[in-house]
Amino acid sequence: MLALLHTSQAHVLTFDRLRNEEAPTLTLYHIVAEHLLDEARRRGVPAVADQVAQQVGLAAEAGARAVLCTCSTIGALAEQAAARAGIPVLRVDRPMAAAAVAAGPRITVLAALATTLAPTTALIEEEAARAGRPVTVSAQMICGAWDRLEAGDLDGYLDRVAAALAGVTDADVVVLAQASMAPVTERGVTDIAVLASPRLGLRAAAAL
Repeated sequence: MLALLHTSQAHVLTFDRLRNEEAPTLTLYHIVAEHLLDEARRRGVPAVADQVAQQVGLAAEAGARAVLCTCSTIGALAEQAAARAGIPVLRVDRPMAAAAVAAGPRITVLAALATTLAPTTALIEEEAARAGRPVTVSAQMICGAWDRLEAGDLDGYLDRVAAALAGVTDADVVVLAQASMAPVTERGVTDIAVLASPRLGLRAAAAL
């Protein structure tokens, strides 16, 4: 059983669909803790470290063999909780970061939440150091996009992400910081390589 720690209910259907395509025999155990992202945005990411560790511990107690954290804001906190929980924990964007580093040195990060800019950039730089590859990471905040998503306007949210993506011209690869951005990869708005985290993350977590 693979546990998934979400901060949005919307990810449940997304990852169920990906499981059916990538690893149909895998059992998923979904944990939805929307308050973790809300508190991280309000009080700062470190303020929710204990709560994230508690959720990872509960997943281990429930019998999970591994945990996939689908929120890029709290992903690093989830990975840090692995030792105490005694099971592997993977943040969903780590495989994407590794793929971005392999794709080229000029990497642009598009984010809908300010709280993911620094964690995603740091993760890419960490993977670059691990691979021994020099990279230049530029990060861009898509203003107003998350407000659309919170208002239930998924199309409006994806439209803003797509518009920002179309405006990127000087990158070898674009990284979409939020898992919820993944549908934009199917719109064909750019010739630049575009990476989203859900499929890559689930595939790597299933391998754990």
